[in-house]
Amino acid sequence: MTPDEIEAHFTRADGSYAFARWGRPVSPVVFGVDEATLQVVKGAIEAVVGLAGHQMAETDPELGSNLMVFFFREWDELLAVPKLGEMILGLDPLVARLTAADASQYRAFRFDDTGAIQACFTFVRMTPEMAEQPAETLALTQAVQAVLLWSDVAFATQSPLAVLPDTGATILRPDVADLIRAAYDKLMPVAANDPSHALRLFARLQAG
Repeated sequence: MTPDEIEAHFTRADGSYAFARWGRPVSPVVFGVDEATLQVVKGAIEAVVGLAGHQMAETDPELGSNLMVFFFREWDELLAVPKLGEMILGLDPLVARLTAADASQYRAFRFDDTGAIQACFTFVRMTPEMAEQPAETLALTQAVQAVLLWSDVAFATQSPLAVLPDTGATILRPDVADLIRAAYDKLMPVAANDPSHALRLFARLQAG
């Protein structure tokens, strides 16, 4: 990736630059799927977190689970989830907005005092289009989008995944995998709001 391409991955639609990575081990929990799919989703999360060189944990000392992934059919189902409104402020208007937009997914992040990701709430509405995707593809996509605070338009035109022509297997794009590794380099900050951070990521990619 060029510096401009890296910067675009963390430049939001309003023009602001915002980057963050996890500052604590990731403790996932998944709702709304059967046991087989649960294992696929958790396996994808473990794979992406391992790729980043970060850590997993059974529980988070503050939250119990800090990466919560919800699968459902209609947005208003979230209003019935116990205590979710305490974790997602403004849940009612958010659900109304996502319903009106016919959105298929949404992520809400929490950050600690250093700006690092403290928790991520991932919501996936299983529209007919989403349901057509293989579980492995859906799980890997969600894992990638939860491992960093990407731009809200980072993957609007190009998926972070690729299909191997020989086998048809779905994999994480090598350039995105390299960017995740660089973002978790111990010499890099856990959070950044200045576009010059993209130049530092580019330097880490070149060094790698």
